[in-house]
Amino acid sequence: MKLRNLAGTALLGVGAIAALNTGLRYEGELESPLDGDDGTFRWRGMNVAYTEAGDPDDPDLVLLHGVNAAGSAGEWREVFDDLAAEHHVFAPDLPGFGRSDRPPLRYSAALYEDFVRDFLADFDEPAVVASSLSAAYAAAAVDEAGSTADGVEVRGFVGVCPTTVAGPSPPKSWLRELIRAPLVGDALFNVIASKPSIRYFNADHGYDDPTNPSDEWTDYEWRTAHVENARFAPASFVSGYLNSDLDLAAALASMDAAPTIVWGREADVSPLSDGRDLADASGARLVVFDRAKLLPHVEHPERFVETVEESLVASAAV
Repeated sequence: MKLRNLAGTALLGVGAIAALNTGLRYEGELESPLDGDDGTFRWRGMNVAYTEAGDPDDPDLVLLHGVNAAGSAGEWREVFDDLAAEHHVFAPDLPGFGRSDRPPLRYSAALYEDFVRDFLADFDEPAVVASSLSAAYAAAAVDEAGSTADGVEVRGFVGVCPTTVAGPSPPKSWLRELIRAPLVGDALFNVIASKPSIRYFNADHGYDDPTNPSDEWTDYEWRTAHVENARFAPASFVSGYLNSDLDLAAALASMDAAPTIVWGREADVSPLSDGRDLADASGARLVVFDRAKLLPHVEHPERFVETVEESLVASAAV
């Protein structure tokens, strides 16, 4: 009888977890947080969503968002329109994030390097602005002129707090598989991607001014982290499998386009000392934003747009 009661209680517990996970899933249509035309890039059987804006006759500019549990192209919301005034701008949601397809893959840095290389190859010498790990993926896709056919030439490169490591090193397979697991993984990720967790990350790591992200933006981040299969790409992120093996300093130094690094002075996850070391080792220009952490382009959009324009002018003069 006791075993029967125990089994019944266990089944009720499993059922309650399943019901809670289902109840927290966002079933609506996830709209683009950017003002532009929606498009789809077909890649390895996946539909990768992007938003496009600006005059097609203007130079192409690709914006690559950073990676986190609620990552999306909406990271560029404060600068997208202003950049589109002078450029033909494209902002994709990386595979596994935002409005792009989210198959239950074991996502890796190599997968994202391949995606960025293939996406950029659709353009003729685009400029690239990339955040955090995506800056490393973009740098890996760019070879100096005249090198291998796999390389992509760019007319300018701006990295925002670029890094090759944003998770445990070496990676932890048990953590990735735990988050990928049915029921328990869903429940764990629902905690990681809860609104209190999103607000904590934004206040502690993302923004110098914790009031900067609006309630509407926090709600969008929550929704993008609660669509079906939302946990699979972040499972690889938090377990270290999206860390890159790239020698970032060497990659930046090899670029024909003079790269610029942008850093928030108050950043602690990727401290300014890392930015100074990277700039010294690569010869890249370093621009430091006061009163900013990992998202200077959100906290100081006007100055950020000016910095991008200055960087592209400098690259054209090389």
